[in-house]
Amino acid sequence: MSFSPVISFDNITKKFSVRKGFKTQYVHALRNIYLDVFPKEIISIVGESGSGKTTLLRVLSRIYLENNGSIKFKDQIIPKKFKRNEELKFREEIQMIFQDPFSSLNPVKRVYQILKRPLELHKFEQINQRIKKVLEEVELTPVENFLNKYPHELSGGQRQRVVIARAIVTKPSVILADEPTSMLDVSIRAGIMKLMLKIRDDLDTTYIHVTHDLAAARYISDRIAVMYAGMIMEEGTADEVVLDPLHPYTRLLRKAAPDPDKITSEKLGNTGEVPDLINPPKGCPFEPRCPFAMEKCKNYLPSYFQVDNRKVRCFLYEKYPINNKF
Repeated sequence: MSFSPVISFDNITKKFSVRKGFKTQYVHALRNIYLDVFPKEIISIVGESGSGKTTLLRVLSRIYLENNGSIKFKDQIIPKKFKRNEELKFREEIQMIFQDPFSSLNPVKRVYQILKRPLELHKFEQINQRIKKVLEEVELTPVENFLNKYPHELSGGQRQRVVIARAIVTKPSVILADEPTSMLDVSIRAGIMKLMLKIRDDLDTTYIHVTHDLAAARYISDRIAVMYAGMIMEEGTADEVVLDPLHPYTRLLRKAAPDPDKITSEKLGNTGEVPDLINPPKGCPFEPRCPFAMEKCKNYLPSYFQVDNRKVRCFLYEKYPINNKF
């Protein structure tokens, strides 16, 4: 793996305004996100609903714009406003796989038309050959059986393969996968994840994969970053994070996971509520739910501590050096 990141998030903050009566308040969806993503790796962003996972992808893809911080792609800061030719190049390089294969495809377009449009936008030559090739890459064969079908004529797994085909048809270097298997039957999830791994190996693609499923993250990922209340709490290799979690929140996810290593899940009991993101706590956001909470956790936000090759945002590890990059 190259040690020069293809994507770098530097102190990313994102707030959404909400109206309550005559007062405008702000939901702090992302807080001080630092994360490097390296070429040809799969990194999973794991956390509960509302933790900020999808928002992070949407900020990177410029569906949303950050309030503070910056994002670099191939050592260049991604602008908040593109020139036309710059945006086309950016969209060619970074593509997204959405969660719902049933709503992310135009129901009145045939598979051929769905795949042809991005190739026309990006002025690819030999369009028919490229469409045939990409359908073979996502294992929708014989190709002739799928070219003229509408989305409603496909199964859920086949639709998601078309979504993946559309994402890779422009040969992007980075794919943003937003819970790509969560709406599929359990019986076909493994096939989609195997396909994603095959595409990474065959096309040298980098993935940022969002999921709430720690077991799935371990299966598909090189590294895992655990998010809670808009912040990254722990980051490390997939095996380290799942088999030996450091942060108390990661331990909670580990206990709740459905047998990620054929170990029976534990009954959790009352684990508390996610904090209010309109008025986030000034200390650690997990403190109200943490069985190891100390007095200072209420009042101070811990730094990232470097524990071997991992980063963890928790005062339990303050004897370790602070990661000065963050």
